[in-house]
Amino acid sequence: MIRESGSALLMFACLVFGGALLFHLFYIDPETGLSISFPKALYGTFSLIFFENTMDFPKLWYLQILYFLLPILGLLVVADGVIRFGVALTNKKERGQKWQIAMASTYSGHTIICGMGKVGFRVALELMKFGREIVAIEGDSNCRFVEKAKALDIPVIIADARRSENLIKAGVKRADAIIPCTEDELSNLDIALDARELNPSIKVVMRMFDPDLAQRVEKGFGIHTAFSVSALAAPIFAAASMRVNIKTSFYVNDVLLNLSELVIESGSNFEGWSIGKLEGVIDLTVVSYFEEGKTHLHPDSSQRLNAGCKILVLALLEALNKLEEMNHRPPRS
Repeated sequence: MIRESGSALLMFACLVFGGALLFHLFYIDPETGLSISFPKALYGTFSLIFFENTMDFPKLWYLQILYFLLPILGLLVVADGVIRFGVALTNKKERGQKWQIAMASTYSGHTIICGMGKVGFRVALELMKFGREIVAIEGDSNCRFVEKAKALDIPVIIADARRSENLIKAGVKRADAIIPCTEDELSNLDIALDARELNPSIKVVMRMFDPDLAQRVEKGFGIHTAFSVSALAAPIFAAASMRVNIKTSFYVNDVLLNLSELVIESGSNFEGWSIGKLEGVIDLTVVSYFEEGKTHLHPDSSQRLNAGCKILVLALLEALNKLEEMNHRPPRS
C-alpha cells in the first residue's frame, strides 16, 4: 500500500518542505519584522495545505501566489494518494498479485518452482514435507493448482518466469534452489540460465524430456541436475511389468535399482532365516522389517524372518526374481 502511494507521499513532502523553505527565507513576521524559523514555517505550510491559517497574509506578491496555490496543490496531491490507496485496497485482482509479491519478498533460502502444473504442485507438496519454503511462478492464472497452492500459503506470482524481473520478484537472489518444470524444456533451460546469472550459487533442478539433451545440459551449462521425465518414468513402467511387487525404481549411474516389498509366506524357504543370511545368499539390502504393526528401519542382521512378516528390500531385478521364486514353497515331486 505504501509503495502504491509512494509518489503521492513524495510529492506531498516536497510541497510541505519546499513551501516551508520559501516562507522561511522570504516571509517577514509583521509583529517582529524578522524572518520566521524553519519549524514555524513548516508548521504554517502544513496548516495552510489543510486550510488553516497560522500566518498573516504575506506582502510579497510571489508569496501571495504561494499562499493560494499551496491549499490547491495540497488537496490534489492528497486526493491522488487517497485514490491510489483506495484502488489498491478494493481492486482484488491487482491487490492479490501485489500481496503475493510482497510475501515472496520476505522469503530467503527458499525454493522457487517455475510452473505450478501437476508436476510443479507435486514437487511443492514433497518439499513442504521437508519444511522447505516455496515461492511459485505460474504463467496461467486459470491453472487449477494455483488456488490449491495459495491455500497452502505458497506465494504464487502470475507471470512469465522467462523474464528476469519476475525471477527477481520471486526472490531468486536470495533463493537456495530453483526448479523450472514447465512443459517446454527450452523455456526451462532459459529460466535456469537466467537464474544462474542472477544468483551463481543457486541450486538448479530442471525438468527435461530428452535424456540426451538433459545429460548435455548438465555437463555443458554446469546445472547441478537435469532430470529427464521419460528416463525417470521408464524404469518404473518396465519394473512394474515384472511379477515382483516393486514400489519404485531408479537409476544410480547406469544401474537400475528397485525397491520391492515381500511378504514371507508360510512354508517359505526363508522362514526362520536371519536377515543377515538372506542378504548373504541373495545380493540385496533389507531396508525395513514389518511385523505385528511395528516397523523397524535398518533391522539388525540377527532378526529372524517369520511367516507373515513383511520386508522392504533394495536390489537388482535379477535378485528380486530369485527372491520371489525362493519365497514360494517348492513344488512337490
